[in-house]
Amino acid sequence: MAEKNFRNWVGFREEADRAPVANPVDRIRELESQLADLKSRRDITGLSREEFEILATETAMAMIKSAQAREAKATAASERLINETSRNAKDTLEGAENKARSILAGAESRGRKYISTAEAEASEIVRDAGREATAVANAKIAEADSVVETKRRDAVALTTAARREAERVISEAADNVVEYRAWLADIIAESERLYRSQASALSAAEAAIAQS
Repeated sequence: MAEKNFRNWVGFREEADRAPVANPVDRIRELESQLADLKSRRDITGLSREEFEILATETAMAMIKSAQAREAKATAASERLINETSRNAKDTLEGAENKARSILAGAESRGRKYISTAEAEASEIVRDAGREATAVANAKIAEADSVVETKRRDAVALTTAARREAERVISEAADNVVEYRAWLADIIAESERLYRSQASALSAAEAAIAQS
């Protein structure tokens, strides 16, 4: 209590009692105002050695506490930013993997659907050809054979075209997945670069605080 009364007497204020300073110029003006106020209360050169040591000790402790508080705030902010960056990168990676799996599943489903439809149509064409051939078998065996062959070629051509279309769709989907993964790799690399930059900035800030 005696030390607190003494600090109040000489004009010393705790760090929590000081209003936040916007910039270094305002800080200098505040210090000049405090020094003028201190001189108006009592000439600092008139303090005893014990009083001066108490004042110096309390002032140094206040400065250390202020520096520690700034360091804690900077560390907490950096950790929050690093955690947020890591979380965003993880979410992006998971989303990309899910999208890639969805694209592949959709492509495979469409491919199977095309093939199934083509095979069903081909079977129907063959059945129709068989019925037509049976109807004219007695009178036009040669013509029936020609019709069956034509229908068979049509069925083969249709099945081949359907398979090619399905393969094209699957190939395009695979290319899209490759491009998406490359884009994702760039995002992850950028996130890692930002992380290293933030870590470097944090180290520099800690070094600057340690030197101060």
